[in-house]
Amino acid sequence: MEADFVIIGSGSAGSAMAARLSEDGKYSVLVLEYGGTDAGPFIQMPGALSYPMNMPRYDWGYFSEPEPHLGGRKLACPRGKVIGGSSSINGMVYVRGHAGDYDHWADSGADGWSYADVLPYFLRMENWHESGQGGDPDWRGTDGPLHITRGKRDIPLHQAFVEAGCQAGFEVTKDYNGEQQEGFSPMEQTVWKGQRWSAANAYLKLALKRPNLTLHKCLARRIIIEGSRAVGVEIQRGQTISVVRARREVILAASAINSPKLLMLSGIGPANHLTKMGIEVIADRPGVGQNLQDHLELYIQQACLQPITLFKYWNLFGKMRVGLEWLINKSGPGTSNAFESCAFLRSKPGVRYPDIQYHFLPIAVRYDGQAAAEGHGFQAHVGPMRSPSRGSVTLRSSDPVEDPNILFNYMSDPQDWADFRHCIHLTRSIFGQSAFDPFRGKEIQPGTDVQSDAELDAFISEHVESAYHPCGTCKIGRADDPMAVVDPECRVIGVDRLRVVDSSIFPRIPNGNLNGPSIMVGEKGADIILGRSPLPKDNREPWINPRWETSDR
Repeated sequence: MEADFVIIGSGSAGSAMAARLSEDGKYSVLVLEYGGTDAGPFIQMPGALSYPMNMPRYDWGYFSEPEPHLGGRKLACPRGKVIGGSSSINGMVYVRGHAGDYDHWADSGADGWSYADVLPYFLRMENWHESGQGGDPDWRGTDGPLHITRGKRDIPLHQAFVEAGCQAGFEVTKDYNGEQQEGFSPMEQTVWKGQRWSAANAYLKLALKRPNLTLHKCLARRIIIEGSRAVGVEIQRGQTISVVRARREVILAASAINSPKLLMLSGIGPANHLTKMGIEVIADRPGVGQNLQDHLELYIQQACLQPITLFKYWNLFGKMRVGLEWLINKSGPGTSNAFESCAFLRSKPGVRYPDIQYHFLPIAVRYDGQAAAEGHGFQAHVGPMRSPSRGSVTLRSSDPVEDPNILFNYMSDPQDWADFRHCIHLTRSIFGQSAFDPFRGKEIQPGTDVQSDAELDAFISEHVESAYHPCGTCKIGRADDPMAVVDPECRVIGVDRLRVVDSSIFPRIPNGNLNGPSIMVGEKGADIILGRSPLPKDNREPWINPRWETSDR
């Protein structure tokens, strides 16, 4: 088997690239994916989102090493092992990130990746549906492949959350993906006609009808490098090991966990580490696997006095009813991820743009689907967006089948603890506003007895969870940056005809969920690979709070 371009991974960036690189029929494209089909309600029904990320059939099942600053807890790190990658098992939340995130990328060496450079690609990929719920149409794309909608927000708690934010003195924004991110807002989701709109549904499946695009199910073991040039990929199916040849380029889009793993297995990475693993060093890139970042969040849970939450479906009969309604009509609660209101806030005066994100959920429940025993409730997922903590992905051995070592090093900076304590106080203040008076029962979690810094820190240590946004492990930067792995053209520094194009190239994590930015990277990366001129810059200035230097609201 051989093709002009061989892409490893069919996830958010990989699917977008596969579609764009095969679009004009000029080049043959081969996508390598270890996972299987995404058919079936567990993936395609938005309301079932807690299932696929806990199913070995769809998830690589990674866990962090014992986290030293969280009492040795091992945190789950789900990554999609299925067509569509993590876009097929994620929470379907759509966030571009703030303009300041991308300007920071450019300032740190990612030339050509400022907000003015990437905004045209967000516009190209979006198929945004206003649905009579407001928004900022001038800043949105409407004819791309990625459908973006808003939930019905027919549970009054969603409006109460936004109203409470307004009462607390914060901004309300009509569209956090438009000119103004900061404020309380309806939340957007990659859902279309009641179905998960993954990168596979948006890009890959339609493109696979082309004769020049092929999908091959296999395990990518390592990249074959001859001299200093990538020429193919060693793959495994069952017990059979073979080589797929790339006539033009090999492109890694295997996630912030598997992309650095594959580079290291191929001899590209920190020389000392590779030598210890018995791997011949082809390119000494100390940044491979470093700079690992993620978002952490807490679930602040409140009992609800009225039986209006999704808890009424949290029993066998209720789940069957929701499932049947979705299967038969693509209607009912199963058509939404339930994250239908949100907020992006600044933590203190002097912070120029939001560094706290809220997802609001009209049920008290964990990501693994375990509901609070108290019954009806609601919760806010809250966390700081720009933690200074950094971790790493390293090899456990030279065996491609073995899971890598993942150490996020969560909460290793004192600033993290202060930021999370602030998030708890802030959420209590929002839930304490009069908009929640008709609904507010007792505080389930942390509980009103948890007040002092020591008590809050103990709660944070025990209950903080990953938002499942790993990135940064193959950082983009200038070729003379010793910790950069790829240059601004996504080319692996020191190896020809090899690129990395996925969330691992992010120099710093954007302030939001990573599916949207990962697809954008695939879209922009495809133009770079094809040698096309980038889309013209869009120099519009986003809204910045005029009070940012003196107030947090």
